[in-house]
Amino acid sequence: MPDDRPNHRPNDTVERRVVEDEASSPRAARRAMAFGTRAASYATHRPGYPEEAVRWALAPLAERDRRLARDGLERLDVLDLAAGTGKLTEVLVGLGVHVMAVEPDTAMLAELRVRLPDVSALQGRAEAIPLEDASVDAVLVGQAFHWFDREAALPEIARVLRPGGVLAALWNLEDVRVEWVAALARVSRLPRDLLTWRNTPRFTGDDATGGSSFSDVERGEFPYVDRLTHDTYLARMATRSRLLVMSEDERAEVLSQIRDEMTSRPETASGSFDLPMVTGVERVVRLP
Repeated sequence: MPDDRPNHRPNDTVERRVVEDEASSPRAARRAMAFGTRAASYATHRPGYPEEAVRWALAPLAERDRRLARDGLERLDVLDLAAGTGKLTEVLVGLGVHVMAVEPDTAMLAELRVRLPDVSALQGRAEAIPLEDASVDAVLVGQAFHWFDREAALPEIARVLRPGGVLAALWNLEDVRVEWVAALARVSRLPRDLLTWRNTPRFTGDDATGGSSFSDVERGEFPYVDRLTHDTYLARMATRSRLLVMSEDERAEVLSQIRDEMTSRPETASGSFDLPMVTGVERVVRLP
């Protein structure tokens, strides 16, 4: 269900440290472009997005357009920005919207085109979107907004959005409120989990919302369960950027530690388990 708690401004030092680590340092730049080395594995093992979360992200558009509420989502032009291999694109296609995908990494884009050949897929960055002004009703970003240069990306997103359009960012997060999930996340060295996401909202302050271009932020949380095995969880972790930039020996050591943790816990020892997840969504509306 959507999380209706009031928005809280995070500790500036904490947010600055997370943002710099994820988007600014040379190591972070390497991490951001490392996904293409495992594009096929990323497409296979990364989780998708709950339809409920995507519908919630688009919900303000129904309020803008009564015909949309009556006739359905087919009227919408939606950009999946930094689309990767198309995990979010696939959900949008299933909802019946007209989808365009933009992705900077050639290997990830190639995987998306194989999996979703009917989708218009372009190479491009959030900071220089290859679309015309006011050409889309919504820009959705799955698991990638933290990589953007917000100073450049947010004006670009505002440029391609129609007035009243939606910008929404989604993250799939392990639910570390569960003790064994928190232990597994620590061993896995996850850079983002549910509590981190709650404490470092991305659309906070003028620098994160493009000043007067966007409305106040709304946040929603959508829980679900992911059925995994030891092998599929390890394969998922191997697509994480922090592991992708490790040496082979270091990565093998981390994956071995993760396997040891899973085999030592009653919740995961049998070899297959249900992993509690939450999709966190932040949305704003493009002002006239």
